[in-house]
Amino acid sequence: MSIHIVALGNEGDAFHQDNRPSGLIRTYLGRSPLVSGDESSLLLNATSTVARPVFTEYQASAFGNVKLVVHDCPVWDIFDSDWYTSRNLIGGADIIVIKYNVNDKFSFHEVKDNYIPVIKRALNSVPVIIAAVGTRQNEELPCTCPLCTSDRGSCVSTTEGIQLAKELGATYLELHSLDDFYIGKYFGGVLEYFMIQALNQKTSEKMKKRKMNSSFHGIRPPQLEQPEKMPVLKAEASHYNSDLNNLLFCCQCVDVVFYHPDLKEVVEAHKIVLCAVSHVFMLLFNVKSPTEIQDSSIIRTTQDLFAINRDTAFPGASQESSGNPPLRVVVKDALFCSCLSDILRFIYSGAFQWEELEEDIRKKLKDSGDVSNVIEKVKCILKTPGKINCLRNCKTYQSRKPLWFYNTSLRFFLNKPMLADVVFEIQGTTVPAHRAILVARCEVMAAMFNGNYMEAKSVLIPVYGVSKETFLSFLEYLYTDSCCPAGIFQAMCLLICAEMYQVSRLQHICELFIITQLQSLPSRELAAMNLDIVDLLKKAKFHHSDCLSTWLLHFIATNYLIFSQKPEFQDLSGPVAWIRTLVIHIRIVKVKQQTEK
Repeated sequence: MSIHIVALGNEGDAFHQDNRPSGLIRTYLGRSPLVSGDESSLLLNATSTVARPVFTEYQASAFGNVKLVVHDCPVWDIFDSDWYTSRNLIGGADIIVIKYNVNDKFSFHEVKDNYIPVIKRALNSVPVIIAAVGTRQNEELPCTCPLCTSDRGSCVSTTEGIQLAKELGATYLELHSLDDFYIGKYFGGVLEYFMIQALNQKTSEKMKKRKMNSSFHGIRPPQLEQPEKMPVLKAEASHYNSDLNNLLFCCQCVDVVFYHPDLKEVVEAHKIVLCAVSHVFMLLFNVKSPTEIQDSSIIRTTQDLFAINRDTAFPGASQESSGNPPLRVVVKDALFCSCLSDILRFIYSGAFQWEELEEDIRKKLKDSGDVSNVIEKVKCILKTPGKINCLRNCKTYQSRKPLWFYNTSLRFFLNKPMLADVVFEIQGTTVPAHRAILVARCEVMAAMFNGNYMEAKSVLIPVYGVSKETFLSFLEYLYTDSCCPAGIFQAMCLLICAEMYQVSRLQHICELFIITQLQSLPSRELAAMNLDIVDLLKKAKFHHSDCLSTWLLHFIATNYLIFSQKPEFQDLSGPVAWIRTLVIHIRIVKVKQQTEK
């Protein structure tokens, strides 16, 4: 497989051509690390140069095993003297380079008026590079401003070069000198990109010819899967139920204690979790009033089973925290109280594992009538107001989702002051929350509220570096195990917040959201939208999102032609330089894999 490049024009100064160093093409072939070949092998032979003095032919190897043939035509007279040769050169070219010196305005206009129309007629969907070489002599520093008109009198302005590039649909480059940066990185990077594009096109055409030839035989070839373009991300499994279940055993942020009728402590719990699954506990803890519930059975169950004790002479009251002591609740039913630890474990696990609950209760209560009585009271606790108890058949309910996802859930308490014991201050506004949920779902929050930190004793906690919308989305995930960012930018902000609080699963969700959104965008919309893909990549790299940063590199490499036109890719120094180097490396690897096949 080979690549044919045709270079037209003279980049030397018209008044100082005798003492000029090697030209643009010769300099690139001699310095590029992707092109192999010694100085003697670059020039094909002397006879061809003498026979056709209007152009010089170079041969070398690119990307290891790809033959590179370059015809350098510094004189435009070939279009007047030998139209057949010039037409064949342009027609057989994979890439065309038109070069001129910015200080030779007379030659530029002669080429533009006489030869560019001829080239336009002979072009056939071939990429063209316009290379403006040299530093304008009437300026101390090169001016790249398109509006600059200070040098239009004696030099070829940037505006004129860009206008010429627009006429040919070409890529415009300004090379102020023929040093390593402008030749190797700037001109070389663009030229190598088009070389890779040409190899991709030839490889696909070669594969089509193979398929056409094989179709004449009776046996159809097996359908091969497309090579994987980008790394695949897998979402982390949810541990929402286990987080809330572990909260019951860790005894952190306890705000309610249940007692036996003889005032013996039974078990500790959390109001927010109990109210999330039961209107009975909402009524008991004054989250809702009897007029709001409007269900006599729930009111009766609350009065029959529980009683709040606020007596300061209560046993053990002196040992409790004087700041915010847990609420003391006496369980009136002795049998129900003896099974309360199992019932709470059932509630914290999602309130749907009825068979396991019944089995645990049978181990403590030998009488089947007592077991049935306790199970019925659990059903009454989980009853929805105004509806007939739908939990009659526990075995059919066993296969349903946990009760968190129905109309009484933790989402009801998100960003609401009910039962809140901590308030976050963000951008001048406050967001109420519940320590128990934060401790159960986030290890950083657990360490912050239970360690020797200021936040452990403070109710008002300031949050910096995160917007209110992003932090509310973060809390939504902690409360509900789900989130829905409004767009790619908010998903990246949420990923940064998740990395700050070390919630790895939320990071993976945000990564998948960003990838899904980018993959669903058509090329036209991707080019038109105001999305800084380089900034997205730098943020993913900085915040240790290795999977997303790797995927974005592959995404940029696949859509490099789109992103290369964006402003963030115009600066080829600093952090963008390593991005372009990696992108070109990825594309070279892909081309090699395709040519080997």
